[in-house]
Amino acid sequence: MRALTGSASGKTYRCPGCDQEIRPGTPHVVTWPAYARDSDLDPWDVDSAADWRRHWHATCWRARDRRR
Repeated sequence: MRALTGSASGKTYRCPGCDQEIRPGTPHVVTWPAYARDSDLDPWDVDSAADWRRHWHATCWRARDRRR
């Protein structure tokens, strides 16, 4: 998970929590899964998870466990 400031975002995204747009310039959270790797040198494979990135409103991300 990574928090983005409004100035760091220049695109419109759709929040998976509320299905509303996150407009450019809006602070939000970017999430992606981290999968365990087979290698002992680098135990987490975050590169292959880049396709699974999702942009959330910060409040939607905090409330994700309370949604149905």
